[in-house]
Amino acid sequence: MVVGDFPIETDTIVIGAGPGGYVAAIRAAQLGQKVTIVEKGNLGGVCLNVGCIPSKALISASHRYQGAKSSEDIGITAENVTLDFGKVQEWKAGVVNKLTSGVEGLLKGNKVDIVKGEAYFVDENSIRVMDENSAQTYTFKHAIIATGSRPTEIPGFQYSKRVLDSTGAINLDELPEKLVVIGGGYIGIELGTTYANFGTEVTIIEYEKDILGGFEKQMTALVKRNLKKKNVNVITKAEAKSVEETESGVKVTYSSKGEEHTIEADYVLVTVGRKPNTDELGLEQVGVKMNDKGVIEVDKQRRTSVPNIFAIGDIVEGPMLAHKASYEGKIAAEAISGQSSEVDYLGIPAVVFSEPELASVGYSEQDAKDEGIEVIAARFPYAANGRALALNETDGYVKLITRKEDGLIIGGQIAGANASDIIAEIGLAIESGMTAEDVAMTIHAHPTLGEMTMEAAEIALGTPIHVMK
Repeated sequence: MVVGDFPIETDTIVIGAGPGGYVAAIRAAQLGQKVTIVEKGNLGGVCLNVGCIPSKALISASHRYQGAKSSEDIGITAENVTLDFGKVQEWKAGVVNKLTSGVEGLLKGNKVDIVKGEAYFVDENSIRVMDENSAQTYTFKHAIIATGSRPTEIPGFQYSKRVLDSTGAINLDELPEKLVVIGGGYIGIELGTTYANFGTEVTIIEYEKDILGGFEKQMTALVKRNLKKKNVNVITKAEAKSVEETESGVKVTYSSKGEEHTIEADYVLVTVGRKPNTDELGLEQVGVKMNDKGVIEVDKQRRTSVPNIFAIGDIVEGPMLAHKASYEGKIAAEAISGQSSEVDYLGIPAVVFSEPELASVGYSEQDAKDEGIEVIAARFPYAANGRALALNETDGYVKLITRKEDGLIIGGQIAGANASDIIAEIGLAIESGMTAEDVAMTIHAHPTLGEMTMEAAEIALGTPIHVMK
């Protein structure tokens, strides 16, 4: 490959190497395309570097710390448990490095050309890639835009040393004594809980009437109960107004019930949503249609208004989830290769790594009611599961939503330990068109948490074994 004044040709160019982009590049290469991927930052995108992976590493470490400090009820007492937060951060960085190095190896192993720099569309068949020292034009037959999103900034809370976005919050050098979290969505709840586990005094300010909007109240009630046990102060129906920074901390002003209040802390974390990274790509000049929020319009194959340009992940409609981006990346790569692949979001799960974990897939009871579908909601409690009792994790339940007329599984919700893992079986059942009888007749290993899905299926059939009918 010669880099110079002449354009470099490729079949498919992917802009962005996050969980959508790198997956799309690999699948396109597997299907015989010559692929180039462009990334201005680190391979792996937000998810691997400053999002999903490092945050879950911190969550895991906080659980270990809490477990070491408070297991007296099962006969284990540990004295002088200490926390080296710097070492926790070093371990987290090691986890990230292993995964990002693995992504680079996978791309190279699939013969994907990796290019560092920022991409800008010249026309519908070429882009200009620039770094600090040079610029190069690439021509392509197809392009997949996978540039992801960034945290939303709110008025009065400009990001700084003390006013943090999620990236800043997971990379602190010191453990805060006090932390204010603005936003009770999944990022705010996950990181707020993590720091509370490490011993930080946490206050969560949420504008809406409840935290974790989108999940059922019975699920969020369990999370709120655990937050209260950790002395986390959750203030709902409150609006963050302003912040005053000092050398040693912040003073956050918020309004609640018509009155203004001030709270002091070491840091304030702002987690009020994310916005798509579509504003510096030159999309307007090539005719790619977007809405007023910068979300790109696409069809079911993720094709934009320009037929040879595709878009996936956080920059298109739907929830901003890493696994959604990866799924869409495969769809786009297959569509470019002439396959008839289309997106179907029914089987995409939503997960929050709160305490307990929450997971949902497909229809909820309310979703079904809104569409006039008669369903059976079959719920099995963790407290009746042997493995949950042995783990001392008895909060929560598994719920299956089945269509009343034929027992077809159309949804499921889980609140409890390892909900993020268990939800996959329900997703598979939905994708495969399985009924409650299919799941009930599947032999599940004992004792496992996974048995609860089978138990819920038996409740749906009216033949429960381990709870009264």
